[in-house]
Amino acid sequence: MKNISRIHITVRGTVQGVFFRHSAKALAEKLGLTGYVSNLADGSVDIVAEGAKEKLNELLEWAQSGPEHATVLRCETRWEEATGEFNTFSIR
Repeated sequence: MKNISRIHITVRGTVQGVFFRHSAKALAEKLGLTGYVSNLADGSVDIVAEGAKEKLNELLEWAQSGPEHATVLRCETRWEEATGEFNTFSIR
């Protein structure tokens, strides 16, 4: 998969119940990314996205502050090989 990268971001802080997933989905779609965003049992949010590296970096930069009412303490980030398994960006 040429020019396609994958990022896995775990966002920690006050990130559930503040429209984080919906905001992440809207931005990812605007950026032309595929993948998903989901809430985790420990209160964090997981984002897995594939696309152009510069667009993934835009998503990462946004995730470091999130939507208006979020309080992001940290983002744990892993760059991975893209798999091409996603057709859209979804909320899980």
